[in-house]
Amino acid sequence: MKFRPLHDRVVVRRITPTDKTVGGIIIPDTVQEKPQEGEVLAAGPGARNEQGQIVALDVKAGDRVLFGKWSGTEVKIDGEDLLIMKESDLLGVVEGPHAVKKAA
Repeated sequence: MKFRPLHDRVVVRRITPTDKTVGGIIIPDTVQEKPQEGEVLAAGPGARNEQGQIVALDVKAGDRVLFGKWSGTEVKIDGEDLLIMKESDLLGVVEGPHAVKKAA
């Protein structure tokens, strides 16, 4: 990807959940909600504070993050649907080996 976000913006790829519930019911694409979990692909250098110094971001490329349902701007880069959003739109970083699974 040849895209570098500016200031305190991050580029996020949505992580698609499984299309089957724990009970084995297959959920069609038309009724699935957009995932609110993603992977940070790129992050800007940070925002400037009141003194003019750059404050680094808390997230970095490779982090799994949660974000609001309507957060960010959807763009298509290199044929892939991605989101560009400010770091303040992120709700948190998912830590550990397993991603958060949505209840059915």
